[in-house]
Amino acid sequence: MVKIGNIQLPGFPLLLAPMEDVSDPPFRAVCKANGADLLYTEFISSEGLIRDAIKSRQKLDIFDAERPVGIQIFGGDEEAMAMSARIVETVNPDLVDINFGCPVKKVVSKGAGAAVLKDIDLMTRLTKAVVNSTNKPVTVKTRLGWDEQSINIEEVALRLQDCGIQALSIHGRTRAQLYKGTADWRLIAAIKNNPRIHIPIFGNGDIDSPQKALEYKNRYGVDGIMIGRAAIGYPWVFNEIKHYLQTGELLPLPTIQQRVAVIRKHLHKSVEWKGEVLGILEMRRHYTNYLKGYPNIKEYRTKLVTLQSLPAIDEVLQEIERVYANVPALATKPVVNNEYAECCGG
Repeated sequence: MVKIGNIQLPGFPLLLAPMEDVSDPPFRAVCKANGADLLYTEFISSEGLIRDAIKSRQKLDIFDAERPVGIQIFGGDEEAMAMSARIVETVNPDLVDINFGCPVKKVVSKGAGAAVLKDIDLMTRLTKAVVNSTNKPVTVKTRLGWDEQSINIEEVALRLQDCGIQALSIHGRTRAQLYKGTADWRLIAAIKNNPRIHIPIFGNGDIDSPQKALEYKNRYGVDGIMIGRAAIGYPWVFNEIKHYLQTGELLPLPTIQQRVAVIRKHLHKSVEWKGEVLGILEMRRHYTNYLKGYPNIKEYRTKLVTLQSLPAIDEVLQEIERVYANVPALATKPVVNNEYAECCGG
């Protein structure tokens, strides 16, 4: 069993990474139903919360069915981070997470996200401000460092632990790498194996199959794995990994009926949460991955991303179920546009 404050997780938990424009309540719901143990919201700007920005406030929506769930905040100002932590606490998440890892320009240019890796003293001040402002467990997600010449995760981990954080998730890339190249888990393992570290350490980056999850679990000894891009349009990845870790056997790929059922659930929750127009519009980005691997599926995807009513979309989904009822999908990895999943985990 892994504990974060008073939160009890399974022995090797699988975490859903916080992903901008992805990890909303509808997406979290389908990941929870398919085995995710701990969920995180999209990241939320501390300045936006204080300004009462509508989009930032909407990201505070959490639901009992998805617990345990953490709300992630980011920013570069101590007072703003402290105040936003107090605002976050009013909606009663299970924990508060700080983003010190987002690499995209619009975030780092404001001195937030991965930019804070260039100033560890500022990072500790920001972390202390949050820890001192909430009674909830505080966790952090970060990267190895700003670039290859300034990898500082070992010092960062110890300093953050001293600030009072209760778990640390590490993406095995520097900010300069963005999502290119291969995540380096050796330094993540070094943090986990440091006898001075006593908080849970979760690894993040490039886990896209049950086999790799088991390999990295055994090789690097982390307390759990955080999964981001591999879950987009494929929430089954969590249960597939769990089953493989327990039995050494691969689950069969989800059938077209299972895929369509999850699409419907995701779509209807999206409409319920965002309203019909926006819910249908924002669901369009997910169809490619949900249906990837089926021959000649492009015609149907094109229909799904142009239709504007639930009944019309449901008709297409029924046709997909009928046409592909006995057609197995190829085993494929999700297609991820890094601009679309800007602040996602690996």
